[in-house]
Amino acid sequence: MPDLTLITYDWVPPPPRGYVRDLRVRWALEEGALPYRVASTPFDDRGPAHLAHQPFGQAPWLTDGDLSIFETGAILLHLGGLSEKLLPADPRRRSEATEWVFGALNSVEMATLPWTMLKFMGEPGSKFFDDFLTLRLKRMESVLADREWLAGSFSVADILMADVLRIVERFDGLADSPACRNYVARATGRPAFAKARDDQMAHFAAGDKARAHA
Repeated sequence: MPDLTLITYDWVPPPPRGYVRDLRVRWALEEGALPYRVASTPFDDRGPAHLAHQPFGQAPWLTDGDLSIFETGAILLHLGGLSEKLLPADPRRRSEATEWVFGALNSVEMATLPWTMLKFMGEPGSKFFDDFLTLRLKRMESVLADREWLAGSFSVADILMADVLRIVERFDGLADSPACRNYVARATGRPAFAKARDDQMAHFAAGDKARAHA
């Protein structure tokens, strides 16, 4: 049995499926060819056992032997230490990839998350959030205009950045950002992404059946 175990919800409502953040971890595990298993935590009961691993009551988290790691950025950096397919061995490239891990989560997702939350909830838009997102996408257009991947070769930085941007694409928010749109298409065209997404959808579909027979 592999030491790596990904823990995610046993079920989520349909709208966020395909975007729940365990997909980032599944994707990295598939890209790194790392053996793993998936376990569930109840969506409806986020009690002390859940909070002991994820203090905000969210998912996913990863266990590696006696280690328990939460937050997808931390999980992907940990996995990067297990596979050079995920994080370059060269110190300069490794540093650059790590920079972009934090750039995706701290600078870009900060702008994409409130914008997409309003879209998911069907709420009126906000000029502030629209302008904030436009500024971040403009900066990323400059970065991605002349490079295939953020740190030379594909890495965990690209998993995170592509996942942060693809939810914007879901709501046509990359229409005026061709470099970002093409980057998301390159990343999500990889077989490991397709496997991760299909596995997540199947996992939550199984949750539907379990709830129907509960």
